[in-house]
Amino acid sequence: MTQSISLSTFSTARLDAEPLTPGHADEAFAVLNSTELHRYIGGEPLAHDALTTRYERLAAGSPAEVSDVWANWLLRVREGGHLVGTVQATISVDEGTAAIAWVVGVDFQRRGFASEAARGLVGWLHAHGVTRIEAFIHPENLGSNGVARALGLERTGVFEDGEEIWRSPGFTAAA
Repeated sequence: MTQSISLSTFSTARLDAEPLTPGHADEAFAVLNSTELHRYIGGEPLAHDALTTRYERLAAGSPAEVSDVWANWLLRVREGGHLVGTVQATISVDEGTAAIAWVVGVDFQRRGFASEAARGLVGWLHAHGVTRIEAFIHPENLGSNGVARALGLERTGVFEDGEEIWRSPGFTAAA
């Protein structure tokens, strides 16, 4: 039986993470609209209307026929309230697993926000019974490789769509 997870805010030392809504699109567009940001995550920045549509779809949650929970948050620096990026998790509640990702706007990188936000996300997941974590990271994305190491994730040597899968110790993927 699939359990549900209700998204809630979480905070770290410097950041507040709030569940994503379509209303975040204007502000997020200004921070995430960078081709440099997509260097390792693929694709191109979304046009404003496409970003709004994407946020509408994500905020609505996963489709009924999908058992995974889509969890997405916008990250704000508590002091000043500036939006700096996003974190997300695709959660398999029944398996207690989550694939996580983080994106920090180019102007806010190299300040430790990604590591801090990812640690906060993992803490939130653990509090909700999700203990096995994985992340898919381009091997040349040194910043994200560092975030994964800071989380205690380990390289698997397994690649999917050009990204290496990093997993928490003891994680065994479903066959």
